[in-house]
Amino acid sequence: MEAARGEESLDVQGAAAAAAETIFSGNRLTPAKPVWASLEEAAQMKTEGNAFYREKNIRAAIGRYHRALLILRGLDSDVMASVKGLGPEIPALTPEQEALLRNTQVDCYNNLAACLLQKQSIDYVRVREYSLRVLQWRPGDVKALYRAGVATLEMGDAQTAKQYLTQACKEHPNDTNVRKHLQRAEEKLNRELQKERALYRGMFSSSIKSSCGEGINQTNSAGEGV
Repeated sequence: MEAARGEESLDVQGAAAAAAETIFSGNRLTPAKPVWASLEEAAQMKTEGNAFYREKNIRAAIGRYHRALLILRGLDSDVMASVKGLGPEIPALTPEQEALLRNTQVDCYNNLAACLLQKQSIDYVRVREYSLRVLQWRPGDVKALYRAGVATLEMGDAQTAKQYLTQACKEHPNDTNVRKHLQRAEEKLNRELQKERALYRGMFSSSIKSSCGEGINQTNSAGEGV
C-alpha cells in the first residue's frame, strides 16, 4: 500500500475532513466552495489520475483518485449523514449534480481497483472492496464484475468468484481475460470437489473396515465360548 495511510480510510474520516473545510460568514457556516466547483475539482482530479495511469505512474494516479473521492465525500448526503453535526449541512444536490457525483465516484473506484492490480504486491481485499462499491451503484459494470471476480478468486472463494465472472462473461463473451479467470475458478471448484469426494471415499472405506473388524471379533468371541 504505497498511498499514504490516511488515504486508505475514506469514509467517516474523509467525510469529516471534507466537512471541516468551511468558512464563517457572520454567525453562519457555509461551504468553502460552491457545489459545482467541488464537483469540477473532483472531475479534474480524476482526469489527472487517468493521465498518470496511462503514464504507468500508479502511485500518483492513486493519489489523484483518492483526492477526488475525498472531495466528493463532502457532498455525498449518504456519507455525511454518518457525521451529522461535525460540519455544515450540505445542500440537496440537483439531479445533474447527483449524477456527476456518482459517475465520478464510480470511475474513481473502478480506476483505483485497476491501479492496485498493477502493483507488485496486490491488495486483493481492497480491489474487491472498491469493485463492490462500483457494483452498488452500477450493478452490471463489466470491469467491476471482472475485478471483483479476480480478487475474490485470489482470496480463495472460487464459488463467488465464478458468479461474478460468469456475469461478466455474459456481458462480454469474447473477452479472453474474463474467460481465462472464469476457467481458473471452475478448475479450482473441480479440484475442491475431487478432494471432497476423495475425503468421503476415505471416510466411507474406513467405516467399512471398522465394521468388518468388529464383526470378525464378535464371531471369534462366540466361537471361543462354545
